[in-house]
Amino acid sequence: MPIISTFFGIIIRMYFGDHNPPHFHAEFQGEKATFNFEGRLLAGSISSGTARKLVRDWARRHKLELMINWRNIERGRPLNRIKPLE
Repeated sequence: MPIISTFFGIIIRMYFGDHNPPHFHAEFQGEKATFNFEGRLLAGSISSGTARKLVRDWARRHKLELMINWRNIERGRPLNRIKPLE
């Protein structure tokens, strides 16, 4: 699964051939969760409230880029890296 961004120990990935609704996967300290492009938790768990907030902030800042990557997934195209939070 391609990594599209990493920041503060958080790894963001998207799967090729993944199911709707559009989403991305985040991993932090061995915990995994799925988020929509507004940064709302859809499945899984990341117990750190700070990490969840960072994921939410990142998703909201990069919603357009996430949607472009989702379209790339649907069309079998390579994914773009997305800038991390700094």
